[in-house]
Amino acid sequence: MKRTLAGAVALVVLIGLAAARSTAADRTPSNQLTFNDDSGVQQTLTTADSFDFNNPFFQDLGRNGRTCSSCHQADQGWSVTPPGIQQRFAGTDGLDPIFRNNDGSNCEGADLSTLGSRHAAFSLLLNKGLIRVGLDVPPNGEFTIESVDDPYGCGTPLSKASMYRRPLPSTNLGFLSTVMWDGRETVPGQAISDDLATQANDATTGHAQGGPISLKQARDIVQFELGLFTAQANSNTIGSFSAAGAHGGPTPLSQQSFCIGLNDPLNILPVMPGACPTASGGLNPLVFTIFDAWDQSTAGRKAVARGQALFNTRTFIIDNVGGLNGNPGDPVSGQLTGTCTVCHDTPNAGNHSISMALNLGLTDESRRTPDLPLYHLKNKTTQQTIATTDPGRAMITGRWNDVGKFKGPVLRGLAARAPYFHNGAAATLDDAVNFYDTRFNIGLTAQDKADLVAFLKAL
Repeated sequence: MKRTLAGAVALVVLIGLAAARSTAADRTPSNQLTFNDDSGVQQTLTTADSFDFNNPFFQDLGRNGRTCSSCHQADQGWSVTPPGIQQRFAGTDGLDPIFRNNDGSNCEGADLSTLGSRHAAFSLLLNKGLIRVGLDVPPNGEFTIESVDDPYGCGTPLSKASMYRRPLPSTNLGFLSTVMWDGRETVPGQAISDDLATQANDATTGHAQGGPISLKQARDIVQFELGLFTAQANSNTIGSFSAAGAHGGPTPLSQQSFCIGLNDPLNILPVMPGACPTASGGLNPLVFTIFDAWDQSTAGRKAVARGQALFNTRTFIIDNVGGLNGNPGDPVSGQLTGTCTVCHDTPNAGNHSISMALNLGLTDESRRTPDLPLYHLKNKTTQQTIATTDPGRAMITGRWNDVGKFKGPVLRGLAARAPYFHNGAAATLDDAVNFYDTRFNIGLTAQDKADLVAFLKAL
């Protein structure tokens, strides 16, 4: 048996997860995990009889001590957060398995010889929970990387980009239409479960630096993940999100029906396993109905209900969103008047129900922060240039029009997994709401913003 620091840390994680089942004076069923977060209490339900902590998800299948749970912590919304990462750094002097040079450090091959050098090398992981994704420009790409302004001096060749992204949660995956921020694990026409199996193998060979896993191990990991449903269950100020006729928490979420293309406003039904059998009939903008019963309740509950109504019904001009209406050939020509649910259309989950990467401008030069590199790209044909902190899906497809495009995440369980967006640009949900208000000139009042944040924290 391999007895290493990595193994010891993994054992502590498993013991902590097991202990979580006995919180609240042993009232938590064996198929639920309950954790406190800054807003209240978040719960994860598994559709299995109980949580299998011997699943390969929790096993060291690679060579650097990492497991799936190294970057997907149950108490952090099945992602990782800066406070949790900082605690692990302090507890292990930066030697926890998450702190590895292959993708955890700002630069591959960074100096890790001292505590100080490790703290500097992992600054993006520590401060924003970002993992480095290194990809080559596709051989048939429509663009080249002309230059890069790299604050870390990584010395990466111009044929390659180092991009820094948040680990997506490994829960609520039954609502996915796309796997990974840039969709690189999504194969057109293939079932999401098969995409997730490929992802499990690629994560083991990449993040964990191991060999290929067996088909059974991949299937066991996917079965475990697809059985997880996570949602906020309780608020420190409002109380239970399943009280007074509301349908919050993970149990109603686990019973929510879904198929690929459901409620899609564009009526684009891909031919693939899991697709809806008939056309969706267009968008019903009332995507979230969880808190309908709270519109005549107490002040705190009314705020959540108002936020839900704003999310569903507040209209604004949606313009220049690459992948929707930002480029020639996009499905919508010209401006579109819609609500938040145009892009967050999956009922009571909030992701897009078809594979649709969008460019919201998050990687534009104007939004760059000093801790991220800036890549200067040039179109081989038109000589047009773009400056971006992350080329996004374009690094997968090679297409110029895919620069800066990313998928949207499932919105449930938001409160426990700050910061937000692929690059951690929004430290809080208030910041995320402010981004959208500015980006689309929505004109939200201070009360509107407070209500939207209250709603998002309740998911």
